[in-house]
Amino acid sequence: MALKSMTGFGAGSARADGVSISVELSSVNRKQLEVALRLPPQLIAFELQAQKLVQQSLSRGRVSGTVTLELPAGETAVTVDQKRAEAVVETLRSSAKKLKLSDDLSASMLLRIPNLLEFQTLEKNMQAGSSGFQTLEKALNAALKKLVAMRTKEGRELADDLKARLNALEEMLQKIIEEAPQVLSKRRKKMFQGLEKLGLENLSTDERVLKEIALFGEKSDITEEITRLTSHIKQFRARLRSAEPVGRELDFLVQEFLREINTVGSKANDLKITQQVVAFKTELERIREQTQNVE
Repeated sequence: MALKSMTGFGAGSARADGVSISVELSSVNRKQLEVALRLPPQLIAFELQAQKLVQQSLSRGRVSGTVTLELPAGETAVTVDQKRAEAVVETLRSSAKKLKLSDDLSASMLLRIPNLLEFQTLEKNMQAGSSGFQTLEKALNAALKKLVAMRTKEGRELADDLKARLNALEEMLQKIIEEAPQVLSKRRKKMFQGLEKLGLENLSTDERVLKEIALFGEKSDITEEITRLTSHIKQFRARLRSAEPVGRELDFLVQEFLREINTVGSKANDLKITQQVVAFKTELERIREQTQNVE
């Protein structure tokens, strides 16, 4: 059974070069696939690539994800703009000499020069290179694997529930099939009883009466609807065994079920059949609610 639910949770992590990335994913029902990932600033450049990875694994549902990044301490390198420092010091000493000021410059003065020091951290290296995405990819794939596994497990439970409900629909449909041939005979009997009450006799061969009965028979014939409903049940079962995402197809079949069973109810005009139609539609609504959870 390959049916998948649209709800689930998965977490994964990866570590490389002292960098640790953790990913948590959760998904809920949506007709289309929506992906919303929250990434730290150091990894925001990889957002589109991360979304594509999710899209390759899932087809429906709203997927929310949180990515956290842990960097090792002491991974910061400091570089000094030597030429700029020399130019600034030379200018300051020249100005001090002209103004007859004491030369009290010290190394601490370098900290006051804007943009003289550059702190090149591991974060910047990650943004510039591919190692950051490779680590993110491993963590994201691990989370996706667990998310898909949970959705598959819930999908099996959904499939079992849907199969049981299909069996119930089949039983109701069988009762309708058994009752359908009696609708015309009931109508014929009722019509003649009405004529007898009016004191009219020997009308069993009257052409007008026979035409009326034949016309009613055509209008109340539900053979085509029963055939289509039987076919829809078979198709629904086949979709439950499919290896591909089938949520949209199941949605469509539920709509077709509803259209056909409504026609049965309007055509038959029979109390016993109407009771089965009402029960069928009630069970069908439960199936419709369940299919909203199917990928």
